[in-house]
Amino acid sequence: MKIIEKEVEEWMVLYTKPNASRNLTKQLHAANIEAYCPTRTEIRQWSDRKKKVQVPVLPSMILVKLKESERSLVFEFSGAIRYLFWQRKPAKVSEEEIKALRDSLEKPNVVNTEIETLKPGQDIDLSELGFEGQKGKIKYVSGNKCWVILEKLGFVVKVTLAED
Repeated sequence: MKIIEKEVEEWMVLYTKPNASRNLTKQLHAANIEAYCPTRTEIRQWSDRKKKVQVPVLPSMILVKLKESERSLVFEFSGAIRYLFWQRKPAKVSEEEIKALRDSLEKPNVVNTEIETLKPGQDIDLSELGFEGQKGKIKYVSGNKCWVILEKLGFVVKVTLAED
């Protein structure tokens, strides 16, 4: 008697061609593949006008939710390059991290903050910045800018602190 393991869909990080993140996400949605391209709104200025544009938070990367056996499906679409690997396996992102990322982008307004001296190597809790239950390690501090390593996501986030 064989025990059949059911494959579980997991979030993976997919590298895309430059400026193809949002388009590839739309193509994957059309093919019923769950994909997420986190974006933020920026105001861009041209010589004659200002305009609000949606900019990917993770340049040239999207998050896709697939079973391990379906990983190669994304390469049928133009714009997909390769998966991000971590320790020789495709990097996996948990549902909690996806939810934290979505929540931080939906509620970007910080109501209350406390100022403290930040030092490289210091561990900090990022819950107040919208990363629910996430911890990071400060890599570098310069003026009002701070680089924080998110080990679980495999990213370095540059935080600009408000000047009083």
